[in-house]
Amino acid sequence: VQLQASGGGLVQAGGSLRLSCAASGRAFSSYVMGWFRQTPGKDREFVAAVTFSGGSSYYADSVKGRFSISRDNVANKVYLQMNSLKPEDTAVYSCAAQIGILKPRTEAAYNYWGQGTQVTVSS
Repeated sequence: VQLQASGGGLVQAGGSLRLSCAASGRAFSSYVMGWFRQTPGKDREFVAAVTFSGGSSYYADSVKGRFSISRDNVANKVYLQMNSLKPEDTAVYSCAAQIGILKPRTEAAYNYWGQGTQVTVSS
């Protein structure tokens, strides 16, 4: 499974960005897909995840109500819509795929990772 994240950039506080993650592989609809973020000197943290069919989604408390995760199992893509962005949302955002289990918030449970995309929110 190969994952390719895109859509990062520089945005002012209060603005919006939409991240995309394109996945290879025929069994995309069987993956739990997640987004994590990391800033220098800090551990990577869970942001959001969505289950196989998109029926259930999970969010970190810090982004709940502002971010929305969705997936398109035909296009093999997962999206992270980020609204009302804050400077503290600045980070490298990475997408990841989890296969065979359902532990959406657990970083170690993800099997495949894409490269990150930088999101910078200016104040």
